[in-house]
Amino acid sequence: MGYLTTDKKKVTAKTLLEMKASGEKITQMTAYDFTTAGIIDAAGIDSILVGDSASNVMAGNQDTTPITIDQMIYHARSVVRACQRCLVVCDMPFGSYQVSREDGIRNAIRIIKETGAGALKMEGGKEIADTVRGIVAAGIPVIGHLGLTPQSIHKFGGYGLRAKDDAEAEKLIEDALALDAAGVSAITLEKVPAALATKVTSMVKAATIGIGAGYGTDGQVLVYADALGMTQGFKPKFLRHFANVNKCMTEGVQEYIKCVKEVSFPSESESY
Repeated sequence: MGYLTTDKKKVTAKTLLEMKASGEKITQMTAYDFTTAGIIDAAGIDSILVGDSASNVMAGNQDTTPITIDQMIYHARSVVRACQRCLVVCDMPFGSYQVSREDGIRNAIRIIKETGAGALKMEGGKEIADTVRGIVAAGIPVIGHLGLTPQSIHKFGGYGLRAKDDAEAEKLIEDALALDAAGVSAITLEKVPAALATKVTSMVKAATIGIGAGYGTDGQVLVYADALGMTQGFKPKFLRHFANVNKCMTEGVQEYIKCVKEVSFPSESESY
């Protein structure tokens, strides 16, 4: 159960490296609450990312920057409680590691202590490598994040494809190598050309997990609300709907309304 070291079936950050070595693709999906995480874990996912995308999906913010450490801890703690097998990764939110190395290590330790997550994820390359090294040295697995990094959306000015020109592609490779040298267990590659993601995957020891980065990465991640068809009006090229939960929920709610209005619910058998 949980994160006991005697649980041989538990997915850990080390497992991701073993999966890369064996050629087994890694599956990851976001979750932010106990109920959803329990369903996704029981379905057999390898990893759940408690993403700072909770800022958008759960709170309705326009981007990820407003979410706080306390809010991330709340969501991650809820997810960890639900998961029996998968690796739970928690995003370090904007502002929690950019100020200084010491600040980043301190906040990383706090998040792990208060959530029980199995790894943390951080956005950035060479500029955060020393902080990553310090967090790893503290015994905390880290997953990097390159390409489209939503915490820097105001700098990018949008959610377009990243590293499409030679200079930015070369920087992404340098950043990936720097993170790899710093000891990350995996690197998320978001919205970058497939050929570049495949090249990076072959150059680093760490596992790579893509989103909008083609099939040449070691695994894939999607936001659950997007992948399961809950989100309306959002359909980037990389997104596939694997279910239509929006339709199912809408029909269920409408049926509930109908039954209450016509007084067929609750029935006599459903009453005390």
